[in-house]
Amino acid sequence: MSDFSEELIRPKTEDDQEESCLFSGTGMSFPWLQKHIGTVATGGKKEKDFAQTTNACLSFIQEALLKHQWQQAAEFMHSYFQILEDSDSHKRQAAPEIIWKLGSEILFYHPKSNVETFNTFADRMKNIGVLNYLKISLQHALYLLHHGMLEDANRNLSHAETWRYGEKSSSQEVLINLIQAYKGLLQYYTWSKKKMELSTLDEDDYAYNTASQNMLNHSWKTSVNLCALIQTPGVWDPFVKSYVEMLEFYGDQDGAREVLTNYAYDEKFPSNPNAHIYLYNFLKREKAPREKLISVLKILYQIVPSHKLMLEFHRLLRKSEKEDHHKLGLEVLFGVLDFAGCTKNITAWKYLAKYLRQTLMGNHLAWVQEEWNSRKNWWPGFHFSSFWAKGDWKEDKALACEKALVAGILLGKEREINLFSVDYLGCENSALCHRRWVC
Repeated sequence: MSDFSEELIRPKTEDDQEESCLFSGTGMSFPWLQKHIGTVATGGKKEKDFAQTTNACLSFIQEALLKHQWQQAAEFMHSYFQILEDSDSHKRQAAPEIIWKLGSEILFYHPKSNVETFNTFADRMKNIGVLNYLKISLQHALYLLHHGMLEDANRNLSHAETWRYGEKSSSQEVLINLIQAYKGLLQYYTWSKKKMELSTLDEDDYAYNTASQNMLNHSWKTSVNLCALIQTPGVWDPFVKSYVEMLEFYGDQDGAREVLTNYAYDEKFPSNPNAHIYLYNFLKREKAPREKLISVLKILYQIVPSHKLMLEFHRLLRKSEKEDHHKLGLEVLFGVLDFAGCTKNITAWKYLAKYLRQTLMGNHLAWVQEEWNSRKNWWPGFHFSSFWAKGDWKEDKALACEKALVAGILLGKEREINLFSVDYLGCENSALCHRRWVC
């Protein structure tokens, strides 16, 4: 590999001591760095040349990363370390985080990199960028997790958890909570494995009681580590899911409901569709009333109208006794089919074909017109062109038939062009396919 990684893992020699004075007390050893920055003055033209050199080097690294040229990026990175001696204090303070982000990206993907090299780089960067110690420790732990080194990751997180630098700031507190939460996830993983083991044991067996007690101990530790984070505004999906699963397992339905409700509805938290999905699935498991399920999915519909749960939402609305819910049920189906990823969803087309007939038979033509007026200029080309008709017929005849039904209802006689007859489509429900596909 390049000098960049070779220097990271090479032990210091006596000759290096003087050359590494730039990093007094850090334990870093970059003897080649002195060569790069020794001729850089702190003023005038040489200072300007220094800035231009480091800026150009950064641009080359970014370009190499974009092109996945990891060896070339490592070579440029070898030279970029001189930024640590920039006379501009702001650039010098920002440099460790930039070096960490670029260097870790390179070492993660470089074909000749390994865990030892990455660990060495991470440990040294923690000492250079003490203000970034927690961030680097967390990302280092995630790297170890990626490589299946759970014990090392847990040890790394434990060290970071007790680390302090100066007065504890709000940003440090959030990072410490996040580090504790990732420790909680590792403990949840252990708890989950014990839960699987428990399911194979007889409840009357002594081993069952022992395993159950071990699980309880792990769940308590996990709860402590997760609780602080999920009360902090943010998107904490994996932590919330793990915590709720444990609460449900031990029968704390009220606690689980409170956590999920706060996660979904607390205004301090950012909008998050998953929060409403988790709450809906929980309420569904509890066999909550239909009105409650509708209220949760209604918010999800406003955030992600194309979500797969929207068809379930439509079914709930259809079963409701309220007329405004029936109207919303039609809107939901149109909303799903507005998205390119749903154009071949045969269930959505079946529901729309059936519901259009029911709506018209129920004397609600105005509902259909309201939805169609905003789509009549683009849905024909988006869904019902001859190109799509031929493709749908070739790939899925059932889908083609359902779309033909919808097209016939929506476009009407004045827009009909005889592209395929019902007989040619071979639809078994020919009595229902009383119109033709139009383009």
